[in-house]
Amino acid sequence: MAGGAKKPLNVFRLGDRDDPKEVFNWRLWFAVISFGLMGAARGVDEGLISGAFNSVDFQNTINYDSYSKVEQTNIKANVSAMVQIGSVGGALFAFVVCDRIGRLWATRQLCVLWIVGIAIFMGANGNLGAVYAGRFVAGLGVGQTVVVGPVYLAEIAPASVRGLCTCVFTGFVYLGIVLAYFANYGCELHMSDNTHKRWEVPTSLHIIFAGLISILSFLQYESPRFLVKKGKHEEALRNLARIRHLPEDHEYVLSELNAIQVSHEAEMEATHGSGWLGVVKEAFLVPSNLYRLYLTAMAQIMSQWSGAGSITLYAPDLFSLLGITGDNETLLVTAVFGIVKLVAAILCALFLVDVIGRKRSLLLGISLQAISMIYVASFLTDVPGMGVDEDFVLPESKRGVSRGAIAMIYVSGFGWALGWNSMQYLLTAELFPLRIRALATSIAMTLHFANQYGNARAVPNMLLGVDAGGISPKGTFWFFAVVTALGGLWVLVTVPETAGRSLESMDRLFELPWYKIGLYGNRDAEQRDLVSATKAQEAGMPVGEHREHADNTARV
Repeated sequence: MAGGAKKPLNVFRLGDRDDPKEVFNWRLWFAVISFGLMGAARGVDEGLISGAFNSVDFQNTINYDSYSKVEQTNIKANVSAMVQIGSVGGALFAFVVCDRIGRLWATRQLCVLWIVGIAIFMGANGNLGAVYAGRFVAGLGVGQTVVVGPVYLAEIAPASVRGLCTCVFTGFVYLGIVLAYFANYGCELHMSDNTHKRWEVPTSLHIIFAGLISILSFLQYESPRFLVKKGKHEEALRNLARIRHLPEDHEYVLSELNAIQVSHEAEMEATHGSGWLGVVKEAFLVPSNLYRLYLTAMAQIMSQWSGAGSITLYAPDLFSLLGITGDNETLLVTAVFGIVKLVAAILCALFLVDVIGRKRSLLLGISLQAISMIYVASFLTDVPGMGVDEDFVLPESKRGVSRGAIAMIYVSGFGWALGWNSMQYLLTAELFPLRIRALATSIAMTLHFANQYGNARAVPNMLLGVDAGGISPKGTFWFFAVVTALGGLWVLVTVPETAGRSLESMDRLFELPWYKIGLYGNRDAEQRDLVSATKAQEAGMPVGEHREHADNTARV
């Protein structure tokens, strides 16, 4: 290595990438935290809206009691899910913004939309239409966070810690949830429910996070990969050197930049430099890219309909359903639930995703989630009156089983944080070539929010009894259990391991026939890497250039 730099001790890395110790510096971690904060956008909303809606003052301002039970259910579902509807448009819009004005300015404009939407929501004065409109506009901003944040993090992170860096985004999802849950709990304890402050004070967390993210964006450097895409190679070199905390002429920096340039040139040559239509064609007509789109699409469908997202959104209601009584106790149990998910996300980021790999971490999380859903569904089957009969009283003999079901909700949240909720962002951000990355991520996140909206909108009605048009609580959880189990089988067969592989060499995973990629893609890619490195050595190529050679060969 140049300058005789010692290889850093990094327990989080999967494999040996010969990274200089300077690469893991404060600028990298500051950027990771700054863009990871965007994860809090979704978490804050999911954690706050149920508390706001359960506020007596908020219900009075929209004349909630004047509606029938079914109408109340629909209004609650619509208000809760309106951010997801807006986020569908936001996720699609993010592709255009990311590729036109860059990752930094995309961040700033989404924060403006986010703040404007929340301001409309808080100033609605009970007008249900304005409530819907405000949450829709906020969704346009929130929907872009899941594209801009993970894409930027994946593009600036060294391959050896890319999983850790991208999973910070997921960790902040749960930080947002925890802060939101405890804000609701604190306001329930210390504020009168007959004042707007009871729900407006927690809701102000949206504005705090959006403002902080916007300010921090002015202290960051634009993604070198985006700059290469725009032909700004000198600026890309300067930014990459700053982020890596190395001189511009350092072998590591030049090698990485060259790999990015060769990769992009190969993509441009393959599509003859065509415009946005060429990008779309490349995404859908190149078989390996189409398979990657299939992976990300199925990941969104399986993850969202496994039920964990709706459990987060409607946690207070579900804990009440399983036997927790009293508003204070319900909100406290819900807040602890948020802490459990935050701890799981931290453990996944630090000790799993870059150590045991993406696929094993995902399968571990899905297994915990499936066991939890089966237990809760079995409990509700054994006690069919829970959540269906308003006059039902839980027998004393079933209280222990009820506590077990509540504990299993915690286990499901832990599994969700280890598995689906981390991987749905990480895999989407790292699978695709630079030229189509923003488009592919936008498509995946559009499906993310479309399915999240469908799930958030459907669950309140699904929980209703059969007579009211639902499938009952037990039917809802059996549905979640089946989808979770099917998702685990699908991951085992179709998803390859991506840990430790540079973004420019990701194509190597998809050189097998599609039906072999999930089971044998990683082993085949490692064999091809070995052959490439052996040929490089035989050609007399310096050791420091082996990685560059392997990455470039994978693209050309």
